[in-house]
Amino acid sequence: MPNIAISFITSRQLDAQALAEQLQLPLANTDHDYDYLLHYEADRLQLICCQQDFSPLEVDFISGSNWHRYRYGGGKSQLIAKACGIKTTNKPSILDLTGGLARDAFALASLGCDVTAIERHPVIAALVIDGLKRAKNTTALASLSLQLIMADAFSYLSNATNTLADVIYLDPMYPHREKSSLVKKDMRILRDLVGDDDDSSHLLEPARQLARKRVVVKRPYHAATLTPRKPDLQYSGKSARFDVYLCANSGHQANNTEKD
Repeated sequence: MPNIAISFITSRQLDAQALAEQLQLPLANTDHDYDYLLHYEADRLQLICCQQDFSPLEVDFISGSNWHRYRYGGGKSQLIAKACGIKTTNKPSILDLTGGLARDAFALASLGCDVTAIERHPVIAALVIDGLKRAKNTTALASLSLQLIMADAFSYLSNATNTLADVIYLDPMYPHREKSSLVKKDMRILRDLVGDDDDSSHLLEPARQLARKRVVVKRPYHAATLTPRKPDLQYSGKSARFDVYLCANSGHQANNTEKD
């Protein structure tokens, strides 16, 4: 388990103290070596890797790759949108059980869907909540219907007493690659913090019981399906694909495949 503390500039001391109490993490001191610092800058929360020369990790929806995808990502023509059944006249509610840094959740919410993302690691959840707060303070994204809940997905499903959303979305951690240089910085940090999603296959069946229309699973293009169950639909791109499992009352034809 990485050793994490919270640090801050002077003007954010109260925020840092509140977060430290919430997450049960220590405030940083100079007499200790940490793996990571969850650091409050003037206008944002960042995760600093102390052991490697990485730029700080933060969740930013109003610039960088998230904003570029929002502006130029292809809208409803994106494979993820097709897999989730998003159309001009159909904006399904979506539950993302593997929220991570909320990139896909943001893309889906920006298409007009009501999205709830679940993230079990408190540090990752704190970064996403901070990014959402900043995004919703902008005119462009003020009406974004995206919330993050810090919870374990298994517990969240187990406590459900009714269907949770039209679509339940799963994006398990991609299989580990030995050559770490092939893995982006943020994915390396995520894996270090949360480990491999070895238990994610157990989410599929309960998700199928609690989705009104479909469960969508994102996989590497050549990877095996998450479980032996064969998907009803597949949407395949150059590096990734989306396996779709229809629910009993979804009213769609099964066993269709679309290529990008």
